[in-house]
Amino acid sequence: MPAQGKHRRTRTISLRRGLTAVTTGGAVLALPVIGATSAFAAPAPAAPQAAPAPAAVSAQANSAAQAAPAQHSVKAGETLSKIAREHSVSGGWEKLYEGNRKIVGENPDLIHPGIKLTLGAASAKASDGKAAKASPSAARADRSERIAAAPVANAAPAAEKRAVAYTNDLDGWIKESLAIMAEQGIPGTYEGIHRNIMRESSGNPAAINNWDSNAVKGTPSKGLLQVIDPTFQAYHVPGTSTDSYDPVANITAACNYAADRYGSIDNVFGAY
Repeated sequence: MPAQGKHRRTRTISLRRGLTAVTTGGAVLALPVIGATSAFAAPAPAAPQAAPAPAAVSAQANSAAQAAPAQHSVKAGETLSKIAREHSVSGGWEKLYEGNRKIVGENPDLIHPGIKLTLGAASAKASDGKAAKASPSAARADRSERIAAAPVANAAPAAEKRAVAYTNDLDGWIKESLAIMAEQGIPGTYEGIHRNIMRESSGNPAAINNWDSNAVKGTPSKGLLQVIDPTFQAYHVPGTSTDSYDPVANITAACNYAADRYGSIDNVFGAY
């Protein structure tokens, strides 16, 4: 076992001694002795801060976002009046039409699903952020308002174009009527129209009822959906014939009346 040695404590010599005199040929030189504890670390340079975005650029971005005009994609059954009302368009449907005339065309009644209308930067939704749903009475007023305002002269060419695409039979008459109804915002389906036609006239466009109470009053029911003349005239749809025996005119007028009174021709299952 090795002998245990004494541990010597290391002598610490202070380096801080002030000035040490060195004699060289009688000259005394005062040399500073640097103290080990006198050194300090240089402060680290501050990290560069990102320069804030110029206020003008931020303001311009906000202004651009606020100024961007809102748009609305037209859905089947919608009208300019309904869209203007739901989006609180200043100036109503006339202003909406004026700003979108190039895309809508010359007839404000004929707006096609899928087109995008510019509503204007100042337009706003209903207060809760959702488009307000129109009540049935408001929807009927909207339909009557737009139909009354529709220029017949402008609608006629559209009717001529449609006539080329449909067969001259019950199937073609119903399909052509449905196309017009979609343009005018009048609800109804092929099944609902066909079911009521077969009950009312068995598909005969020249059918007339000369025995019921209407006939006694001098206004017999006529045509595919057995409409009396006063009703036909009140609910006639522009762009269709003014002859109540005309199949397409008779169907669209009857469906317009049924929509006003029952919500849709689909809701009619008997005399109406």
